[in-house]
Amino acid sequence: MIAHLKSLLSKFNDTSVERAAIDFETGLAALLVEVMRADGKVLTEELENIQNTLIHYCGLELDAASRLLTKAKQLVEQAIDLYSFVNVVNEHTSDIERIEIIELLWQVAFADGQVDGQEDHVIRKIAGLMYVTHADFIQAKINVDESRKQ
Repeated sequence: MIAHLKSLLSKFNDTSVERAAIDFETGLAALLVEVMRADGKVLTEELENIQNTLIHYCGLELDAASRLLTKAKQLVEQAIDLYSFVNVVNEHTSDIERIEIIELLWQVAFADGQVDGQEDHVIRKIAGLMYVTHADFIQAKINVDESRKQ
């Protein structure tokens, strides 16, 4: 029995080490993927939006952005929560940059032309975990919606 408990605890410690290895780009990509998956559909427009965001926002080449997107999808599939992703993003960003990231999340949600309630919910949850005020959360949504209509 004690051996079994030690085995379980060692697996838990291994998972903690893996979470610590997530860098900013991976954390950001995972949050973008989480929004994309929220409505149960993975659309080409959303994938392209995420890939373009990683290229422009993180300064990656197309191949590197594709690899990162694949890695982020796998991590999101295995994750039990958003904490490890949000935590690393919070550590590397200012308040203003976190609002910009919320706008990036809204861009994914709007990529298919409409925002699903689940996408809204996920972005709202992420905004709360990133300490983005409700007013800034709403303004980010309005900014993205208005810019896509122009």
